Amino acid sequence: MWGSIALCQPAAWALPGFAQVRADFKPSDTLIHSREGEVLQRLRVDATVRRGQWVPLADVSPALRQALVLSEDKRFFEHSGVDWRAASAAAWGNLWNQRTRGASTITMQLAGLLDGDWRQGPGGRTVVQKLGQTVAAQVLDRRWRKDQILEAYLNLVPFRSELVGIDALSRTLFGKAAHGLDDREAAVAAALVRAPNARPALVAQRACGVLRDMQASVSTSPLQRRAKGAAPAAGLPVDCDALEFFTTAALQRRAFDASEGVAPHFARHLLRQRFKDGVVPERVPSTLRAPLQRFAVQSLQQQLRELRGRNVEDGAVLVLDNATGAVLAWVGSSGALSQASEVDGVLALRQPGSTLKPFLYAQAIAERRLTAASLVEDSPAQITTASGLYIPQNYDRQFKGWVSVRTALAASLNVPAVRTLAMVTPDAFHRQLAAVGLPLRESGDYFGYSLALGSPEVPLLHLTNAFRTLANGGRASAVAVAADAKPLFTPALDARAAFIVGDILSDGNARARTFGTDSVLATRFWSAVKTGTSKDMRDNWAVGWSERYTVGVWVGNASGAAMHDVSGTSGAAPIWAAVMGFLHAREPGPAPRPPVGLVRTPVRFGPAPLESAGSPPLEAARDEWFVPGTQQALFAIDSVAYSAYSERARGQKYQKSTMVSTTTATTDTTARATTTTTTGARITAPAPGTVVALDPDIPPARQRLHLRASGQGLYWRMDGKPLGRGPQVAWLPWPGRHVIQITDAGGTVLDEVRIEVRGAGVRPGAAPGR
Repeated sequence: MWGSIALCQPAAWALPGFAQVRADFKPSDTLIHSREGEVLQRLRVDATVRRGQWVPLADVSPALRQALVLSEDKRFFEHSGVDWRAASAAAWGNLWNQRTRGASTITMQLAGLLDGDWRQGPGGRTVVQKLGQTVAAQVLDRRWRKDQILEAYLNLVPFRSELVGIDALSRTLFGKAAHGLDDREAAVAAALVRAPNARPALVAQRACGVLRDMQASVSTSPLQRRAKGAAPAAGLPVDCDALEFFTTAALQRRAFDASEGVAPHFARHLLRQRFKDGVVPERVPSTLRAPLQRFAVQSLQQQLRELRGRNVEDGAVLVLDNATGAVLAWVGSSGALSQASEVDGVLALRQPGSTLKPFLYAQAIAERRLTAASLVEDSPAQITTASGLYIPQNYDRQFKGWVSVRTALAASLNVPAVRTLAMVTPDAFHRQLAAVGLPLRESGDYFGYSLALGSPEVPLLHLTNAFRTLANGGRASAVAVAADAKPLFTPALDARAAFIVGDILSDGNARARTFGTDSVLATRFWSAVKTGTSKDMRDNWAVGWSERYTVGVWVGNASGAAMHDVSGTSGAAPIWAAVMGFLHAREPGPAPRPPVGLVRTPVRFGPAPLESAGSPPLEAARDEWFVPGTQQALFAIDSVAYSAYSERARGQKYQKSTMVSTTTATTDTTARATTTTTTGARITAPAPGTVVALDPDIPPARQRLHLRASGQGLYWRMDGKPLGRGPQVAWLPWPGRHVIQITDAGGTVLDEVRIEVRGAGVRPGAAPGR
């Protein structure tokens, strides 16, 4: 026996100190901190055990401290680690086969928790284990303070199932922190220490006895005197039946979620990127800004609530620091508003729509194929491909004829973008997208000319970082999620072309032809932004930048379902504008400085083709930016250039009459039609059999289909109803099949075409103005 005690002494003296035990404690969760040090997200990383944070004794409910001492070790503050009186009583009871309370003290139990050799097995402890535990308890009592012993015990003791420590127990069963436990909850917690996996009825029975002891107890130690104020008044009856109901409900509760906070998707991405070996520290610093993250979550949810009824429930927001690439806000889902809240919208692959156009025009400008003032044709076109004719459309069919590149990009016109891609070629544009951080799974030939309109799938993370490349003058670097990450920039795009594209996307006048002058995209500081909407209105985007920040927003449905009546300015754009406004509430937003080598030159434009010299110019004169060597003072389409371009682009059904200036108007609204000839009158646009797809990027109220005809004294009918008069009228399209007719003053039909309108820009079956 004495030899066994001698063998136990070295192991007992090898027990760690309190500071080491506290340092070695590993919660099953990790805490993600913002750059300000605020906890943004708690995320479970250990699936084998449920262990919360270490709770200091001062943060433990006084009622729980009292209940635990009364239940497990009444003379805890009096003995020196071993309660010899209790041990003698237990030995005497065993001698006479009497059922007695165990003599194991809190200190002895803690010794077993610290050293597995003294832990009780299925058959109980051996004599050597009991002796070792006794020696170790006395060593602990000499080296540790009583409050340290009690604190460590509360944090290390197993309570029930996978729950270890008071923090995990109180948050799981009672949904609160350990400092908020009341008398009933404290009694149940103390009862679970003795019988962690007992049936609820037995736990309640023991808890009832603990609660009675708490009422009858008389404080005898300083610690208990401090806890006395939390104990119930002596003599109050204990309702054990009610306590059993309470205990049963508590043991069934699982209030301690695996993830809690405002950045769950970012937290998972951060841990995957930084701790691939699986060893995750208790606290992880991040690049997120706590106030910005909360505002982004709030803005997304508020906008989606305003869109309720339009079949849109998901969204994502990403904010990047231009200089470092640090993620300042990452909202992967709308949370409770979504039926797929675990899907991270920042990483999900979605069609970007028109948001790829800035990179296309930047490449064309860098290659000196176009300038910001170059004239491109916005009219029906047919492009021959290996698989047949590709017929791009401005979905609203509001063709504008010849426009400058500035107008084509800012107003998000589709046909000029496809014609620009024909100059650049899909393969070359595919390589450019990869350079700015948008690698695509298929080749450029796979997408063909639809690549200009955003047919591939990309995540919001890569798309926003690609726009950050534009903000940084064509220099690309990876996104950073670690606070200490250093950006490594590589050239991806000509700096001069990037600046010109940014200048175009910040030009409110240039985008006014599509979005109006009072668009939500306008900010009180310098910013450049591009919206986009994918096929069938499945995805809606707004991505843009200021001097310091790049913000990307996506709204849609994780299921891929189409949205209803969500345009480029009613979906993601309001969220983008709100986040940008929050970022610059107290920060200036100056315009970027032009890179060295750019040339700014006054330019003017000629009239539309086939118009007289005195007709209005295509666009107003302005100062324009140029890559050196591409500048010129006048941009016009003469008859020779017009004819050559038309022959190349027209295809089988191309009609030259669609180039007639949109400024033609009839000034006499009286009886002139009765005296003019209608010989040879015909409808020149749209062509018979045209299929019009409404553009979800453009607000529905601004969408018009321009109807043109040759001849004079013409009257228009739509589906048999009067529509207007003259050689040209504008019609607000709505889905369905329609018959367009022109008649003379007497009502004789001179020509008719049949068209079809598809899309959800206008509610099906509703006529304009209703």
